[in-house]
Amino acid sequence: MTLLTVERIKLFSTRSPWWCMIVAVALTVGLTAIFSAATKSSQLADLTPAATQFAYNFGLVVMMVMAALAVTNEYRFGTIRSTFLAAPDRTSALLAKAAVVAGLAGIVGEITAVASWGVAKVIQPDAPLALDTAQEYRNVFGVGLIYLLAALFAVGLALLIRHTAGAIVVMLVYLLLAESLLPVIPRIGDHLQDWLPFIVGNNFIVAGQTETSDGPPVIEGLPFGPWGSLLYFAAVCAGVVALGLVSAKRRDA
Repeated sequence: MTLLTVERIKLFSTRSPWWCMIVAVALTVGLTAIFSAATKSSQLADLTPAATQFAYNFGLVVMMVMAALAVTNEYRFGTIRSTFLAAPDRTSALLAKAAVVAGLAGIVGEITAVASWGVAKVIQPDAPLALDTAQEYRNVFGVGLIYLLAALFAVGLALLIRHTAGAIVVMLVYLLLAESLLPVIPRIGDHLQDWLPFIVGNNFIVAGQTETSDGPPVIEGLPFGPWGSLLYFAAVCAGVVALGLVSAKRRDA
């Protein structure tokens, strides 16, 4: 508990987590509000709980940047040395950091998801936004789990790279380009797509819903169902964290 408290204090003693949280919530909920207000009465049937989460990836990227900064800033300013001197067991210290950062990201993810759904319901009270099925609950309340696991992925990547610019660039290139471009490679693209972690993680939220122009993208034919997709995504994120921990133990601070 002491390590968790220390990491919580360190995280909230800087401005970047506060700004990232504000931007993540404002951007995601703001875009949903604009989308809901622009929905015509003839299109209300398309404004479903899934459609209210169409912007969740914007907040997800912001919180992953926050998670990476929580690690790389310590290496940048040398405070990681003090952390390792105070807690010689590097694994415990870094796991505490990962738990605090991921927990915060998960909470922010739930806030953005519920707030997005709630603001859509307020703006368009006649839209079919009731949560009646397990799929609809996943559409909204599952977002926080994806934020939490994605933050772990970012922490592991930051431990491997250790430089702020490098970690953020690699993360954004992978998220915004690699997972979009790899599936279009002839012959092997469809097979690669089935195992790309963020595509599979997204399937936890959208599995079972009808593909429309609104809401997170639905990809048919993935090898896992919703909960299998979540477990696979969790395993990949845990693997990246494990690689980061091994790197941190073997390299000088």
